Formats: sequence, C-alpha cells, structure tokens
Amino acid sequence: MKFHIAEFIPASHFFSGAQAMWGPRKTWCVSLMPETGSLQTLQQRKPTNLIQTVERVAAILEALSHSAQGMSLGALSAKVGLSKGTTHRILSSLMYFDFVRQDAVSRDYALGFKLVKLGSCLLEQIDLRKEALPLLRDLSQRTNETAYLVILDRTEVVYLEKVESEDASIILRATSKVGQRNAANSCAVGKVLLAQLPEQELDALIRGMPFVQKTENTITDPFQLKEHLKMVRGRGYAVDDEESERGIRCVAAPIRDERGRAVAAISVSGPAIRVTRRGIQDSLRDEVLRTALAISKKIGFRGEAL
Repeated sequence: MKFHIAEFIPASHFFSGAQAMWGPRKTWCVSLMPETGSLQTLQQRKPTNLIQTVERVAAILEALSHSAQGMSLGALSAKVGLSKGTTHRILSSLMYFDFVRQDAVSRDYALGFKLVKLGSCLLEQIDLRKEALPLLRDLSQRTNETAYLVILDRTEVVYLEKVESEDASIILRATSKVGQRNAANSCAVGKVLLAQLPEQELDALIRGMPFVQKTENTITDPFQLKEHLKMVRGRGYAVDDEESERGIRCVAAPIRDERGRAVAAISVSGPAIRVTRRGIQDSLRDEVLRTALAISKKIGFRGEAL
C-alpha cells in the first residue's frame, strides 16, 4: 500500500514491525463483490446495461472467494445458478488468464494468482493521505479544532497530515507539525495504536520505551501503561489528558485497512479550555470515531465499527 511519506521520513525509520505498512510490499487479497456469490444478490444492485457474461464471471469469482478449499464444478454451478456446461466454459476462460486455477488431484477450482497481483496493484494505488485529507478537513471544520493523521513507528508516532480550523477567531491551537515525532505513550494517537498490537509485540516495544515525563499526567510506568491500553482497546479510542503537553487535550481513533489492522490513527487536538473532558464524552469522541471509520472504509475496511 502506497502512503507517500518518504518526503519527510528517512528510509532508516521504516520498520517491518508495529503498524509498519511502509516496508517491503506485502501480498494482499481483495473481495471483489458482495458477501454472497449468487446471481440473485448481484441482480439487486446491477445496472440496466450490465453484460450477462461479466455478471456470471463476477458471481463465480465471488463464490470461489468464500471457499478456502476450492469447489467442485457441480457445487460451483449450483452456487451461482448456472448449468455445468456454462460454468465450465467460463472457468476454462478464467483459467487461461490465471484468474482461476484447478487442483490436479481433486479437480476442484480455486481463485488464481492473477487476482493477488491485481489486488496488490489496487492497494498500491491507495494513498492514505489523499484518502484521509477531505475527511480530516470536514472533521476540523465541524469541531473547530486541529485534526491529525498519524502512524506508529515503533515507540514513536509520526504526524503525516495536519488540518487546522479555518475559523480566524480561533487563536489557541495545537502545535504539532507534519513530520514531527512524539513518544507513543504520551499521546492519544500513540496509545490508540499501541493498544492494537499483539501482546508480545507490545511488551517488546514497552521494554524499549524511554518513558520521558513530559507533564505530570504522562504515563511513565510500564505496568500502568499496559493497564491503560487495555481500557483503550476496549472502548476503541484514546484520550491525551494533557499528557504530552500541558494545556492540550486530544482524542484519537484508529484507521483500519481491509484486513482490519490498525495502520494509522486520526485525532482532534486543542486547548484544554475548549477540548474539555465533558466535550470529549458528549460529542468529540463520536466525531473522531465516525471519521476514522469513514477513512477506514475508503482504504478497504469492511466492518461496521472500529
């Protein structure tokens, strides 16, 4: 997946570990159609000029995508509602182009490796910053506060994007800049991303954290941080209650990819006199969660909640 961050993140900072979607290219898989492979489901949404052969091909590919062990010709034709002869002719064409493969022993059919290549190409074309920016602008304007897009780089976060409110009357603003790094344990975006990590990976990162006391509210105890992250994971968002900078409060939520992995986070930050604890609970938390979900769906996430 392409995120266009090289202009301010040196290659030495690219990792293959926690949340690192920026290292070597991975193999991806995409679902091509709705949840079921039946023609009936496809017909509920089809345009008036839909080509019948394409419709049948789509139904066959979708049916195969839900069968990890492959499907026999009889099972597949019954699933998509076509005769065995028609299904076999379509499969033969798809096999020629490597969209479908056939097991030499069982003779069952499965998705071909050309789909992996196409899925990879699709995800390589997705620019997270480009997809997120319009929604970050909307979030900033609705809240009249500063919105951020951030990734996790081991024990630190890196700010990829920043959008400030256009309201000229807003004088006090959050101060973090694009390209800036911050300790993950002291900010909302860092905590919400740390909370998504597998326990062993999280433990390894915590052992390497310097735990600098930035304010009197900064969490500097490893055990306390782990307990706090359990709470963050359970509720789906994190709050920086003047932990990174005195007088600044922040709320953050994760961005998930098509596999449900947290690959980034967004936040809204502002002076504590405006971003109050009550305001976070009443509305700001939900604004951030809704925007995070909308961005996640733009990069392939299919869940209904983060």
